Amino acid sequence: MICIAIANQKGGVGKTTTAINVGTALAATGKRVLLLDLDPQGNASTGLGIGRGERERSTYDLLVGEAAPEEVAVATRVPGLDIVPATQDLSGAEIELIEFEARTHRLESALRRDTSGRWDVVLIDCPPSLGLLTINAMVAAHALLVPLQCEFFALEGLSQLLTTVERIRSRFNPGLSILGVALTMYDRRNRLTDQVSDDVRAVLGRVVFDTVIPRNVRLSEAPSHGVPALIYDHRCAGSEAYIALAREVIDRLPKLQKAA
Repeated sequence: MICIAIANQKGGVGKTTTAINVGTALAATGKRVLLLDLDPQGNASTGLGIGRGERERSTYDLLVGEAAPEEVAVATRVPGLDIVPATQDLSGAEIELIEFEARTHRLESALRRDTSGRWDVVLIDCPPSLGLLTINAMVAAHALLVPLQCEFFALEGLSQLLTTVERIRSRFNPGLSILGVALTMYDRRNRLTDQVSDDVRAVLGRVVFDTVIPRNVRLSEAPSHGVPALIYDHRCAGSEAYIALAREVIDRLPKLQKAA
């Protein structure tokens, strides 16, 4: 079971949209996918049609050791894509986890308890911070997928994230790699967009995915209907971009599986 954390401490860069639509695209290829909503806001859960009243158990139960993944996962409208939803309980989880032994490894331990063999890929939608929830995701993950908004301040955030990755590697998870950086909210009419894209590619090279995710109204509309954009409008520019991004992710999975 390959575990990929989708992380960036900056908010509004497209983490949840990327998690939902890449997960949907992977499921469409026959992969059995589990999405862990680790953000207290629960946007990934809402975006996949899981209302707050339907979230009896959540990723909080995984972190505190009260349940295994197969006990809290629920099916979504997308065949092959399950989700462990998030609830407001996660808001206080970072404080509660301080009292636990091996508090940085709670999620990793929970995933190890899964003996069902139900899933091929686990995607973790991280909160917009570098707190204990995101650290748990990085410790549990084999690799990171980093959505990066094409704006100047995003570059500063990327530097902080890469520093955190190195710390996680040295202290907790030496096998953690960066699967790729996905440029999001790309606007070809904006010259700064091209400049940021060029700068990121100059620094990170082939780590950056070839596919860029454009600004697209359909991507913003889809969550209000409780379905991924790939189902809401599979022909829109945003959906086509995420399908292309998923192809690149699939191409990189064999190397990840070998390393795991």
